[in-house]
Amino acid sequence: MKNEIIKLFPKIMDIKDITLREKTIECWKKAIEMSPFSLEDLDKIPFTLLLDKTDISLLKHTNAVVNTSIKIAESFIENYGDKMPIRMDYVISGAILHDVGKVLEFEKDKDGKVVKSHYGKRLRHPVSGGIIASEVGLPLEVVHIIVAHSKEGDFTKRSTESWIIHHADFVNFEPFKG
Repeated sequence: MKNEIIKLFPKIMDIKDITLREKTIECWKKAIEMSPFSLEDLDKIPFTLLLDKTDISLLKHTNAVVNTSIKIAESFIENYGDKMPIRMDYVISGAILHDVGKVLEFEKDKDGKVVKSHYGKRLRHPVSGGIIASEVGLPLEVVHIIVAHSKEGDFTKRSTESWIIHHADFVNFEPFKG
């Protein structure tokens, strides 16, 4: 499954810290094993249930957030240098994992439509994703990014990396609302 995850999320190989890279892969592996979906489904299931209809998959959205996050972080590094330290490995890992909990928040109904799961009605994806990330031993900084990337993060002090993923996620969502 490791090679398939790397193919789906190619920027994972840009994580320089090998342990962090392996734990990022392990997090997706564990989430898929816990969910009703396969890795192949990531390119079929919608990235959100908040839009009436979207053909943007969870995989496409996640990779867009990864790419947007990297560009923002690179711009910060170029423009602010040491005045705004950025841990690029955390940016990449956090962006790849920001929606990992959606494979637990969603399920298919008897007609094959993706709907909110029983699990998802109890825990939103930032929380379930944070739990899985913590269970596989990801650093607290990455768990924080996952938990704080959405509205749940409005109740905490976001790290710089978390702000980057938060805004990258919303800039890859809001325009689709029309």
